[in-house]
Amino acid sequence: MIEFLYQYFEQKSGLPLTDEEKSHIESSFKLKKLRKKQYLQQEGDICKHMGFVVKGAARMFSVDDRGHEYILRFGMEGWWLGDYESYMLEEPTKFYVEMLEDTDLLIIPKEQMMKLIATVPAVAETIRVIDKKNFIVTQQRIHAAISQTAEERYESLVKSHPDFLQRFPQNMIASYLGITPESLSRIRKKMAER
Repeated sequence: MIEFLYQYFEQKSGLPLTDEEKSHIESSFKLKKLRKKQYLQQEGDICKHMGFVVKGAARMFSVDDRGHEYILRFGMEGWWLGDYESYMLEEPTKFYVEMLEDTDLLIIPKEQMMKLIATVPAVAETIRVIDKKNFIVTQQRIHAAISQTAEERYESLVKSHPDFLQRFPQNMIASYLGITPESLSRIRKKMAER
């Protein structure tokens, strides 16, 4: 399992890992297995660990006062899970992270991550690369939410993450897009008729 993480750091950073760096990485992460429907975190928790998905899938979501769920993001193999804001600021999270499949995670506390960033160039570069990508993706999602139609958002999702459509239930896809399941059904039917 740890080999997958080594490959991830080397691929994202473009830098090779030495045996000593691999040893530091291995000693910093711990394996956590969660079953489908278990939570990595719940609203009100302080996110003490970020999780790297080795196998499985999850969703990060919030729940409003009326009980409606709003999916902020999904996570699959090679993705990170956890509320970054809570992790960095050590404040209670507003989000739940629920496993959608049986999931194997490699988790790391903040202190260990900071040490790796300071001592392993491939880890530091990977974090820089994914922070930049996450900033861009977040900006694109905000822009889509305020300027695109539901159909345009769905078409964009189909192009950027076709795997979501195979992996996650349609009601969750609708929540992620900020639309009702009925609207998603209409959009899908309309696209199929073209």
